[in-house]
Amino acid sequence: MATAKKAPAKKAPAKKAPAKKAAAKKAPAKKAPAKKAPAKKAAVKKVAAKKAPAKKRTPNAAFMKAMTPSAALAAIIGTKPVPRTEVTKKVWEYIKANKLQDSAKRTMINADARLKEIFKKAQVSMFEMTKLINSHLS
Repeated sequence: MATAKKAPAKKAPAKKAPAKKAAAKKAPAKKAPAKKAPAKKAAVKKVAAKKAPAKKRTPNAAFMKAMTPSAALAAIIGTKPVPRTEVTKKVWEYIKANKLQDSAKRTMINADARLKEIFKKAQVSMFEMTKLINSHLS
């Protein structure tokens, strides 16, 4: 009987040893995220510091230069020289006031008599519109 008691006693320490190895492996894994967390906080602080002295955006001078519209375009936006940005806004006001935007496909514009002189087509996409309008500015 004495030999039977010795056998389990030897096996028990053998099982505890792998548990210690597993604990040793887990310990460095816990330390790694702790090191990364302060780095993220520092990065967030740096980003916040960079955003604080943001400059106010200045418009491009080429877009703000007053352009004279052609006679066909002047019938829609007026004869006074205006910047390109204002020309586009005024044309959109005209399109919306006269309900010329296609109801099925909203990116298309149906031209009336005045817009046909500028577009040279019955229907134009809104992306093509600015290109066609620019040829009427000088």
